[in-house]
Amino acid sequence: MKLFALALLGALTLSGTADAHSVKKDKIEIIHPHINEPFAGAKSAAAYMAISNEGAATERLIGIETPAAKKTSLHTTDHASDGVARMQPVAGIEIPAGETVVLEPGGLHVMLMGLTAPLKDGDMVPSTFVFEQAGRIEVEFMVDPTDGVDHSKMDHGTGTN
Repeated sequence: MKLFALALLGALTLSGTADAHSVKKDKIEIIHPHINEPFAGAKSAAAYMAISNEGAATERLIGIETPAAKKTSLHTTDHASDGVARMQPVAGIEIPAGETVVLEPGGLHVMLMGLTAPLKDGDMVPSTFVFEQAGRIEVEFMVDPTDGVDHSKMDHGTGTN
């Protein structure tokens, strides 16, 4: 078993996953909160993470605050029958008891709009996650290499591109 664990650790190290970071408060763990590096001059960026709830009751993420953006919004991506993906704001994200919810490209995510400064690969961005039950949790987003998507030109539920 130790040999398997060492092999797994080695594989994670080679894949870059070992760089992932997390924050835990009580029964909530926020795993690798990160922002893919936006293009130079971008006015918005998307943030992703996994949120694990080890509690006995459903928790709900209701907001994220950061000085890195004038506004943040929780979003989902709706894939319409016409083949167009549209981002829509959501009031909150439920994390069921004993489960992990993944915020990722093409699904649930956080939008940072009106960036207050450029975000560069390797930066750590302070933020506060706000949960209905767990309250406020201080977290730093890690800025990862770009995902190749310019989020500043996407429709984020405002009806404009």
